[in-house]
Amino acid sequence: MLVVTKPGQLPVEFLEPSAAQKLVIGFDCEGVDLCRHGALCIMQIAFPDAVYLVDAIEGGKELIEACKPALESEYVTKVIHDCKRDSEALYFQFGIKLHNVMDTQIAYSLLEEQEGKKRGYDEYISFVSLLADPRYCGMAYPEKEEVRTLLRQDPNFWTHRPLSEMMIRAATDDVRFLLSIHEKMMEKLSKVSLWRLSVRSELYCRCFCINDNKYADWPPLPTVPDEIEPDVYVPEVDILSVLDVPPGKMGRVIGRKGSSIMEVKASCNVEIHIGGAKGPPDRVFIIGPVQEVRKAEAILRGRMLEF
Repeated sequence: MLVVTKPGQLPVEFLEPSAAQKLVIGFDCEGVDLCRHGALCIMQIAFPDAVYLVDAIEGGKELIEACKPALESEYVTKVIHDCKRDSEALYFQFGIKLHNVMDTQIAYSLLEEQEGKKRGYDEYISFVSLLADPRYCGMAYPEKEEVRTLLRQDPNFWTHRPLSEMMIRAATDDVRFLLSIHEKMMEKLSKVSLWRLSVRSELYCRCFCINDNKYADWPPLPTVPDEIEPDVYVPEVDILSVLDVPPGKMGRVIGRKGSSIMEVKASCNVEIHIGGAKGPPDRVFIIGPVQEVRKAEAILRGRMLEF
């Protein structure tokens, strides 16, 4: 493990990504209420032989921007568990468009689906539960709850310097198993599931990164690969839709204790994400197959018109 405060402490092959030396890294971010506004404090980067804790506080903007080519590169696969808020922080605070992500939360759902298990689009597995699954890691992670308790007591936990032993261990543990999990998942994923994983991971990356250009500056989504056999069933492609909610209408969209959102998720089989306190507070993000997303849009727009 190495705490990084200068770009030169990172591997050259990471700082200068190339087709000749493709990389797969474990990746995560820690911060204060991490989102477009909440400060990013540490980026964790796991290689097969080392974990680098990139200290955004000590190294500053220059250090994070030195990582931009790798984080945006198609030659560096970033393995991460639920990248939405991490990507949002990178985009709005440093202008980084996270790309070529393998999101283990999505991969887990696709593998469950492959095995014939019924899982809705909105059924997510936590990182702790993924680590505990013997098929992928089989390891308990009680320290995670300890860190959550500390964060509730002190929301600025990740800003303290020097990094404590607890901070270093917690940050390292969040990424050090990702490459092993990635390897096991990749062995099981079908060609169709791999394509769906790449599309949905890209949608996760841009989900909360909405601005006036409507994602126009983001890379195009992956198309169906040629190597998928013609007789193999390929599901309808996933899309991301963003609904603007008029002032005073979000309560009707969400419903009492989330009842409206849960109803739409169940009937349309889509993911629905609300910006909430982290923002953006006036938008609803819907991810799923095209026809299901259109159905969800229509229902939610109808709710907005109700008095």
